[in-house]
Amino acid sequence: MKFFPMFLRMSGRDVVILGGGETAAQKARLMLKTEARIVLVAPELDVELAALVAEGRAEHHAGEIDESLFANAALVFVCTEDEARDAELAQVVRAAGALVNVVDRPDLCEANTPSIVDRDPLVVAIGTEGAAPVLARQIKTRMESLLEPRLGELVALGGRLRDTVAEEMPREKRRAFWRWVYQGSPRQSFARGAEREAAEKIKAAMAAGGAPEDTGQGAVALLPVGSVEPDLMTLRAVQRMQEADLVICAEPEFAPMLELARRDAERVIVGQSYGTEDWLLSDQRKAIMSKYEAGGRVVWLVSRRDAERAALGLPEDLERVPAVRV
Repeated sequence: MKFFPMFLRMSGRDVVILGGGETAAQKARLMLKTEARIVLVAPELDVELAALVAEGRAEHHAGEIDESLFANAALVFVCTEDEARDAELAQVVRAAGALVNVVDRPDLCEANTPSIVDRDPLVVAIGTEGAAPVLARQIKTRMESLLEPRLGELVALGGRLRDTVAEEMPREKRRAFWRWVYQGSPRQSFARGAEREAAEKIKAAMAAGGAPEDTGQGAVALLPVGSVEPDLMTLRAVQRMQEADLVICAEPEFAPMLELARRDAERVIVGQSYGTEDWLLSDQRKAIMSKYEAGGRVVWLVSRRDAERAALGLPEDLERVPAVRV
């Protein structure tokens, strides 16, 4: 990837917008969602931008443009609607060491603005490196329908309680607790507008030392693999990968699927390049049972031809999940 996706801290920082027309107004509307100080740089401003200055929501700089203007800038938008002037100003911004976005000129950008699904503090950003903004907006529309409007309020509540949970709840109970908060009845309550009910459930579970459904028992999901293309994986398979404490790939060809696993999950790939070439299905099963009996969640990626043999000796509550769509 040419652009690495990340979130910038904006509070107490400047966002400088070089331009005073409609394009500059579009960027200002976006930045008003943040806690940044907005500085509008142009000889004249359109009525919308002038109103922001009058309301104290932005500052206006009508003088000369030099590097000092960007000393505290987290991000600079260049949108004078004059291509030659935009390219000239981009050089000035770069010389000052600030991140620059030149509107409609991806070749001059060091930062770009994604399509955003806003459930503050939950934010989903979708980018295509400027190659397909229409596709990014289509994906945004789909994501808007998947995430309930008040989900951000639940996330904010979880954030306020996170330190207390870390201090008072045993480490081995925390992941299951947060899984319950965001997948179980608290989220369902929030979705239907019952915020107080959700908060009471969460606090009761905290007082009890864990999620109501948390029995401390592990889980094993067997994923028979017929294709190694990650984009063909079923939603349920991806969910199990995201929940797993341990993921075992019975064949090295399955390794690309690990991109969909939790970042801090343990990973075992069976194969000569990984020092596990002598691992049999029985060795893999032994590692799985060890993690399961310790209360861990395990995903085992096996070939379809070996799925029945692999399942022998695994727990009775083994979950078989289709790995890919057929």
